[in-house]
Amino acid sequence: MKLIVGLGNPGLEYERTRHNAGFMALDELARRHAGGAVPRSKFHAALLDASINGEKCLLMRPTTFMNRSGLSVGEAIRFYKLEPSEDMLVLVDEVALPVGEVRIRPSGSDGGHNGLGDISRALGGADYPRLRIGIGAVPKFMVRADWVLSRFMSEEKADVERAIKSAADATEMALSKGLDAAMNTFNRRISQEQPQPKDGVKAGDQADSDTEPKRTTNTESETK
Repeated sequence: MKLIVGLGNPGLEYERTRHNAGFMALDELARRHAGGAVPRSKFHAALLDASINGEKCLLMRPTTFMNRSGLSVGEAIRFYKLEPSEDMLVLVDEVALPVGEVRIRPSGSDGGHNGLGDISRALGGADYPRLRIGIGAVPKFMVRADWVLSRFMSEEKADVERAIKSAADATEMALSKGLDAAMNTFNRRISQEQPQPKDGVKAGDQADSDTEPKRTTNTESETK
């Protein structure tokens, strides 16, 4: 069984905010593979059973706030005796990618993301795949916490829809053909479309770069 986790904040006030891109991608997978199913409550999360390309999957949407996502993930991993590096994929928002783009990584730092950070603490390490969904760079006139909790603009609608579709497509490919195949297919799209920086860091790798600006993690808005 595979555990597919979408990250976000619960509640109507956070629906379709940038920080909830993981929820949006998980909802697309649920629409495709668990249509009409009623979520059940367990592990401090809403769960749906699904079969994706013949693979039994558990679609998890934590009902805690973002900074407590590790509670749900840790409980499910221990209950089903899963191996995070092999049996889990986390769908998460990423400010280091433009809106419309996705990038898959087999592991990596949390990049200051509260949800990933809490999952890594709960699991005792960051060796688990994550699919990052671009939400755009923080504008100069905004602080990071306000940006991630803002809603997408109307002119971004087409790009958001493309990213959510790509995230679901990439998840399906990872399950059917493996993580490497999904990375080769979907990560290449970024490098083909973006110019290479002069500092030698490949386009699309900035999300996991040591030079990536860290998000503020102790503000009230970021903990929700």
